[in-house]
Amino acid sequence: MTRDQSADRLLRASARLSRWATRHASIDIPYAQARLLALMDDLGPMRITALAEHDNTSQPTMTTQVQRLVDQGWARRQPDPVDARATLASLTPTGQRELDRLRAAREATLAPVLARLHPTQRAAVPAAVAALEALLAAAADESTATRQEA
Repeated sequence: MTRDQSADRLLRASARLSRWATRHASIDIPYAQARLLALMDDLGPMRITALAEHDNTSQPTMTTQVQRLVDQGWARRQPDPVDARATLASLTPTGQRELDRLRAAREATLAPVLARLHPTQRAAVPAAVAALEALLAAAADESTATRQEA
């Protein structure tokens, strides 16, 4: 297997696993809202335009999505301390609890499947997760370096 094939298989498998867990979990909010809660948790307070860029969506679409979270009490908008004309969107404590509930539902869905793995495969999961986290950190570093060069 070439590196390119390995990268492709990794991306496809991780995306499929995430979609499977979301589809089979007891989640009663739209997937886009769940994804935005997770994105906001990962990134912290951020301008709508930056959230849209990270989610690969348009600014008007992101504005609508953030407003839905605000209406639910899961997000808030606050003035940007760097630019008073702009606002930052962030999770509220209620939004964090909702995200924690969603993550727990996905974990509960995956737990029985993990339990059916061969013990050797189950034992390899923590190392695989650590490798994925290192890969994500390297990708974030690469993105930062690319933005600084531009």
